[in-house]
Amino acid sequence: MDARVSTKDNSRSAGHRSRLRERLLDAGPEGFHDYELIEYLLTLTIPRVDTKPLAKRLLDDFGGIGPLLGASADTLRREGVSEAAIAALKIAHAAALRMLEARIEGQPVLSSWDALGDYLHATMAHRRTEEVRILFLNAKNMLLANEALWQGSVDEASVHVREVIARAIALGATALIIVHNHPSGDPTPSSQDLRLTRDLVEAGRHMKVVVHDHVIIGAQGRTSMRAMGLI
Repeated sequence: MDARVSTKDNSRSAGHRSRLRERLLDAGPEGFHDYELIEYLLTLTIPRVDTKPLAKRLLDDFGGIGPLLGASADTLRREGVSEAAIAALKIAHAAALRMLEARIEGQPVLSSWDALGDYLHATMAHRRTEEVRILFLNAKNMLLANEALWQGSVDEASVHVREVIARAIALGATALIIVHNHPSGDPTPSSQDLRLTRDLVEAGRHMKVVVHDHVIIGAQGRTSMRAMGLI
């Protein structure tokens, strides 16, 4: 390659990065396209290369910025993303989750339901495997613990009901909310979801642990079994 062409391309790329940075610092992220946000993240770890094509390809391959930021490191590696770029994407994801988590810290969970839903959606909606989380609450409905107790289909989850109740007792929890995701994106409860909910409600009743809700998260939205009248 002609050195003069290479120098010209590098100069153009540097100028574009500088303009992105100035827009971000002067006006904030408002008005940025998703690909521009990812593009700028990638520029922090990939010097002297136009990262716009890579940003657009990744967003297209993953189906949006949420699935991209939520993708596992192994999945990103298979897409050919460098370790440094993966770290940049994951720290952006972690910061976004931390900001959402801060909205519910120190607040009664049931009175900050929308904030909780936003946090759970960001955490779980784009996972490619099913995960079951339990939110353990005290008598004032304050969050004691938010624990991912197992992964895999809830077809197998009924054997864990005793484990959930035992964990609630160990934490001194008087109530809980069960949350899991549907990788298909559709948050409609399945027959297995309904059975697990009934089993947990019954087991909790005997041990004076209230099951407030079973929330199902999907890319298409979230479903509350209590809101549906199923609890």
